[in-house]
Parts: sequence; C-alpha cells; structure tokens
Amino acid sequence: MTICSLLPSSTEILFALGLGDDVVAVTHECDYPPAARGRPVITGSVLDRKDLPGAEIDARSREQLHGAGSIYHLDTALLHRLAPDLIITQALCEVCAVAYPLVEEAALGLERPARVLALEPTTLDEVWRSIEEVGEATGRLAAARACAELLRRRVARVAERAASAPSRPRVLCLEWIDPPFGPGQWLPEMVELAGGSGGLGEVGKPSRRLAWAEVEVFRPDVIVIMPCGFGLERGRQELARASLPEFWPALPAVRQGRLHVVDGNAYFNRPGPRLAESLELLAHLIHPELFAAPTAAPEDEYVTITP
Repeated sequence: MTICSLLPSSTEILFALGLGDDVVAVTHECDYPPAARGRPVITGSVLDRKDLPGAEIDARSREQLHGAGSIYHLDTALLHRLAPDLIITQALCEVCAVAYPLVEEAALGLERPARVLALEPTTLDEVWRSIEEVGEATGRLAAARACAELLRRRVARVAERAASAPSRPRVLCLEWIDPPFGPGQWLPEMVELAGGSGGLGEVGKPSRRLAWAEVEVFRPDVIVIMPCGFGLERGRQELARASLPEFWPALPAVRQGRLHVVDGNAYFNRPGPRLAESLELLAHLIHPELFAAPTAAPEDEYVTITP
C-alpha cells in the first residue's frame, strides 16, 4: 500500500504503526519522527508565516480563506505521479490542512482513484480511535489497538494521580496570543485530567477567539502559551511582541511565575500519539508537586516566564 499523509498527526500515527515505508508523501509541516522529513513534500502554504507577527497571520489567513477557500495548496502533479492507494486528511479545521473538497477532487481525478480517509477527532478518546481507524484502513488494526490502549493507560495514570491534588488551579491554555484564542477540542479535557480547573473553552468544541476581559475575569493561576503551528522559540517571540492588556502583569499566573510557553507544534496542537506526553507535561506545569519534570530537557519542551 502507498499512502499520502496530509496531516502531521497522521504521519506520526503511520510511523508509530510501523508504516513509514508505505508513506510516499507528507506535508510541508511533517517534521516528526525525523524519518518523515525525508519523504516527498506534497503541500505548501500560500502564506509565508516565518516573519509575520501573529495578528497579521490571523488577518491574512481569514482573508485567504474567504477568497480562495484554503491557505494551503496541493501538488496535484506529484500526486498523479505517486498514485497513492490511500490519502489521509481532515475536514475539521480549515486552517490546519488543505481544504477537504480540494483533496477529494484530486483523489477522484487520479487514474486509479485513491481512498480518502478523513480523521475528525475532537476529544482524547476520539484521537485514540482515529489511530485505530488508520490501523483498520492499512491492515494494522492489532498494532493500532495496542498503541491506543497504551496511550489510554498513560492518560489514566495521570488522571489517577491528579485526582489526589489538594487544589485545582484555574488554567488557561492559549492556542493563539494576538488575537487571543482559548483552548478547544481536547485541550479543556486535558486540563481537567491534569488536575486543573478549565475555563474559556469547551471539550470537543473549536478554539474560539477571546475578549481580554474574559481572561481578566477568569484570573488564571496557570497560563500555558501554545500557539498553533509554532515551536517553542517562535512561541516566546509571539508572547514578547503581543499586544497584551494592561492588567496582564496583575494576573495570578503572571505574578506568581506560573506563565509557561510550550512547544505547541510538537505536542498540544497535533491529535496524535504525543498527546499522552503532552498531558504528562501539562500535569507537571499544573501540579509540579505531584508530577516530575519531563524526561527531556525542559528547555526543549517549555520555558517559564518569571515576573
């Protein structure tokens, strides 16, 4: 079987199931595992996000979606040459992947039409089930079930320990800073599992734009900055140049040195196997008295901004 992966998360899933050799094309954002970087790249962004501040990226993305319907392009010539049997994509988030209608049209236009598998997880359990969907579609169902069960057990261990915490700090996860977007999909669930009190987001619902007044009223004890699609250093840059409100320094999280920037691109943003590791990291940031620091070097995963 030959597979074209149009999602960084599905690329991670495929490699985790031992299907790396079957992956013939990936997106321009597929950087994990390292072996994925050697595969042909079949997508690209129409926006050069490298030097644009977050506010301008947000504005240009909305303009592009309104006009062309997608902020990514698909190399259909390469798709025809590769002629994959399976294309994995999603229709859930219009800023996360090539627009689904474009993928469907391209798949049907192949000499031998490819199967299109759209993954649509919005909760942790749905993420684990999506791993099983990939396994079923590729003949690796047993391996997928084993992988999903291992991830469920890791989540259960975190939840069990977090339940013993004497307090539940108010936690705000920001998926974008300028303008601010609160936690969506699986993130509110992760906050609760890790022993925090969530707010400004609903489990299974999309991330939504916040009014800064909502943040002021919520008064988070812990803030985790995780800009979608950005690594740790870019997240730090975005926080440094964001137009933050006057009350920001007075928030409990900022005053008490519990403002963290994490590598959102590697961990929290992608609905794949590393969400279990993301939960373990989040649990440490919320309850360091219960959860040890991640095994990787902290500077590779998060930084704490001191007042």
